[in-house]
Parts: sequence; structure tokens; C-alpha cells
Amino acid sequence: MRGDPGVRTYADLVGELADRGLLAGRWRQVFEAVPRSEFVPAEVWRQLPDRCVSVVGADAWGALVNSDEPIVTQLDDGVVGGPGVATSSNSMPSMVARMLGLLDVENGVRVLEIGTGTGYVAALLCERLGADLVHSVEVDPAVAGRAADALARAGYRPHLRVGDGEQAWPGLGLVDRLIATCALRFVPHALLRQVRPGGLVVAPLAREFWSGALVRLRVQGDGSAVGPFCGGATYMPMRSHRVPDLHEVRGRGRARAAGLDPARLLDLGFALFAGARLPGVRMVHQSVAGGGVRVWVTSEVGGASTASGEEVWQYGIGLLWEEIEQTWWEYESAGRPGAEEFGLTVTDRGQQVWLRDPGGIIGTGKGEYPRGV
Repeated sequence: MRGDPGVRTYADLVGELADRGLLAGRWRQVFEAVPRSEFVPAEVWRQLPDRCVSVVGADAWGALVNSDEPIVTQLDDGVVGGPGVATSSNSMPSMVARMLGLLDVENGVRVLEIGTGTGYVAALLCERLGADLVHSVEVDPAVAGRAADALARAGYRPHLRVGDGEQAWPGLGLVDRLIATCALRFVPHALLRQVRPGGLVVAPLAREFWSGALVRLRVQGDGSAVGPFCGGATYMPMRSHRVPDLHEVRGRGRARAAGLDPARLLDLGFALFAGARLPGVRMVHQSVAGGGVRVWVTSEVGGASTASGEEVWQYGIGLLWEEIEQTWWEYESAGRPGAEEFGLTVTDRGQQVWLRDPGGIIGTGKGEYPRGV
């Protein structure tokens, strides 16, 4: 029997994910068998745009657990008295479902997860594949310990390791699938070497100009990996991949009219394009009253701009906003491609963003971008 019809349940959440087409094949039964509540500690926080707020009371806790929201489970790497920055979480269930769908698992495949977190994703993989085929690594010993306890209580015993997920797992051998549940600035080639040729890597990337994008790579016989971007994905960064939000900039400001609506910079397709064209440029943004946005961009050479509405202020070296406007016109001349038209190639020499075809590498020099279809 159902309980109070006004109380949202985990079954309601799973049903909504299925209705949205996010739980194909056996995944609905897997999600139904693994309650999220078993992997969420009592002390949690909700992430707001500018801060984390404590969730107080059993009803509020239950409502959050059964919602399609991320749940912050650690602040400041566990250090007491810090500024209150989220450093570990139980991910948004719809994002988990998306990533597991892209992972394309089938019976018998071995999976490596980077970022055990609360253990929820590892439990879902155990339910689908069996615990002996699931391997998960977590850098934070305290987080790893809580996850191991939660997994054991739920009856799952995957292979767990405390260590830096950027480095290869000694003695693991080749796996068929790799999933990262923390944001990477780049895909470490050491991880690709843990995946067999033909295997898949699903990971969120967060570069200087990107707010977050999901990529699905297939590992090639030569050890490289190639694949498309698959929409936005906002995750906390791998600890070794953290960077400051903005570069330090000095100098008096210079005002001018903005020839480009700053809100356009937030389009994921443009962000992928600009991130490839403007290496070393970082962007952050904040919503403002009336539905607009304010953006701040800085470059590693010392230039900076901030724009809101029709006005832009520039600081330091160079004319950074002009560079951004020029990049926008290049993006327009390429047909304003959507994020799904971009992809990534990773080799032992680095990674390159491409447009529409792996041969259409977006370079950083003048004119080095695909023009048209």
C-alpha cells in the first residue's frame, strides 16, 4: 500500500526518471532495488547558487533524498570551520541515470568508477553487474570509509580502494568501462591505459571556459580515445584538478559598450568552441535581477573583462572582450553548432576539441576552426 499520497517517495522519483526515458532496459529495476536513502548520511546540505544550507529535520531530509537534486554530503574536505564549500555529494539521480545509460553496460563487463562518494553509483553497478565486476576508488579516506560501510549494510561488496583516481589502479588490469563521478579538467592518459581497446569512458569535464560537459569516449587500439560531448554535466572537481575561479588582474578599468549579450557566453556549444579557441581564459557567471547575467572573464596573461547587459569593463593587459566577441562571430560563421556537434580526442600528447568530425580540430591560431558544415 502507498502511504500518505502527499509524501513523495523514492518510487515516485524512479518512476519520473523512467517516464523521462532515462532508465532504459534493466536500469529501472536496478534503481528500484537500490534506495538512495541508504547512501545519504544524516547530516547533509542543499546547494544554493551562492552557498550551502543545512537540511534540518527528517521530513526535509526525506524530501531532498527523494527529489532529483544533488545532495551535498561534505563541506571543505571535512575540515571544521571552513568557508562552507561543497566537496563531496550524492549526485543528481537524473545525471546518474544519464551517465549509466551512456556507459552501455552489458553482462560480464568490468567497470572502474573514479570517485566512490557515498557509494550509491557503485551500488547501482553492483546490482546490475555483480559486485566482483565493480571497482571504485575514492581519494578521501573518511568519505571512502562511510561509503564502504553503506555498501556493506546494503549487501554490496565491490572492490574498493583509497587513492588518487587520476593514477592507474595497480594490478587492476584492463576494464571494459570507466565512469568518473567527479569533474576532470582533462582526461588523464593513465586512465585510458586501464581501459581495453573498444571500451568506453564516460566523464564530466570542466575546463576554464566550460561550466561542465559530459563526454563519451571510445578507446582505440593505439591507446587514444575519441567521442562526442553529450550535454551539460556539473560535478565537483577531482581534487587534483581544482583551479582558482579567476586569475589575478590589476589595473584600472575601462568602460565600453558590449557588442555581445553576455548571456550568450553561457550556451554550452559556444563554451566548448570558445574554450578551444581561447586557452587560458576562465569564465564565471552570476544571475542578476531581471533575468540577465553578469560574467567575469580573465586570461592567464593578465587581461580581464566583466560584462552585464549593455556595458563591459576591461582591466589589465589587452582587449579580452574583443577577443571573446571575435570568437562569437567565428562561432556564428560555423553555424552556431550545438554542444552535441562537438567531440574530444585524447592521446598521450594531450586532448583536442573537434567540431562535427574528429578531423575538424578547433585550433587556437588565426583561422584555425571549421567553417560551415
